[in-house]
Amino acid sequence: MGNQTYFDALETRTQEQREKEQFAKLAEQLAHAKANASFFGSLLKDIDPASITDRAALARIPVTRKSDLIDMQRDNPPFGGMLAAPLGRLFQSPGPIYDPEGHEEDYWSTARAFFAAGFRSGDVVLNTLSYHLTPGGFILDAGARALGCGVIPAGPGNTEQQLEVIRDLRPSGYSGTPSFLRILMEKADEKGIDTSCFKKALVTGEALPPSLRDWFTARGLVVGQAYATADVGSIAYETSAREGLLVDENSIVEIVRPGTDDPVAEGEVGEVVVTNLSSKTYPLIRFGTGDLSAVLAGESPCGRTNMRIKGWMGRADQRTKVKGMFVDPKQVDQVIKMFDEIQRGRLVVSSDDNRDAMTLQVEVDNGTDELAKAISEQVQNICKLRGAIEFVSLGSLANDGKVIDDIRTYE
Repeated sequence: MGNQTYFDALETRTQEQREKEQFAKLAEQLAHAKANASFFGSLLKDIDPASITDRAALARIPVTRKSDLIDMQRDNPPFGGMLAAPLGRLFQSPGPIYDPEGHEEDYWSTARAFFAAGFRSGDVVLNTLSYHLTPGGFILDAGARALGCGVIPAGPGNTEQQLEVIRDLRPSGYSGTPSFLRILMEKADEKGIDTSCFKKALVTGEALPPSLRDWFTARGLVVGQAYATADVGSIAYETSAREGLLVDENSIVEIVRPGTDDPVAEGEVGEVVVTNLSSKTYPLIRFGTGDLSAVLAGESPCGRTNMRIKGWMGRADQRTKVKGMFVDPKQVDQVIKMFDEIQRGRLVVSSDDNRDAMTLQVEVDNGTDELAKAISEQVQNICKLRGAIEFVSLGSLANDGKVIDDIRTYE
């Protein structure tokens, strides 16, 4: 892989070829999950895996959300009936949510992200994500080693010791959060330790503001980003084009309306839903990450042809409590779907003199009192709470993925 431009030929397939090959692989993954994991056996009991041949068919499978895993795993330990092959390591994430690792090489599919960030076989990587109970350190470690890199399993913190390691081992690359990389480099400056050995970095877990990227660039450091989760591993990564994040070849990514199973139009902000094609151990099918993003139109100038997303744009879990009762995005979507006149809608939760209030803003072409009354009745019927109805002009609601906008302030 010394001088090649792309990790492999998969990255430059036509989109038609990619969809055909991925959905053939998906049929195998669905059959495996259905036969070997009780949760998927139940979820897919009325679905023939061979019938899921395109995205429209895939959208018929219900989304399983990360927020559901805590209860699922508690009721059916350790993994909610989703385990479909022998385990390697077992991890804990906040929640707590437990995450398995299988035995496949580069189980978390991060080698491709390292390659796109400029890493090659022979590089030595200082990996600073945690190796203690959480999968973060292992997610990056496995990808770097699969690429042929040496890895220093540094983990977070212990800055003084890490500076000694940098001074003595001269790693060419860094992986971890961007903020800790800056801390290391600034502390090294104070102590007169040379960090010019760092030429490349793959960062994750935090935003990378343009100003911080510029700070690294000024020091001769090329930084790429990876979007990964503890459940799936790598979902998307940055390329040299620096235009959005390219979806990993081992995943099918959809953007759906938060709280629903429904894909949104290209460019509309919604929840990132991932179907993993490579893990036989934990074959997540239509897994709702709880993260917001949107599809970025067109192909990357770098020559890779897969779909791009805009990056992390917030959290999709907008369930909120109003007057002591939970209101869920799925309920709001249910109301909106009952009326053909509504193009889009958003429930605004506010507080008037410390009293909760709800207003359903709906984009309609021609609102009437009769329509407002009918919508209001369905809000009360479905949400069990009264809510005002506000008609707004078509296209006026922000494209930010919000189905529920809680604007209450507590002082």
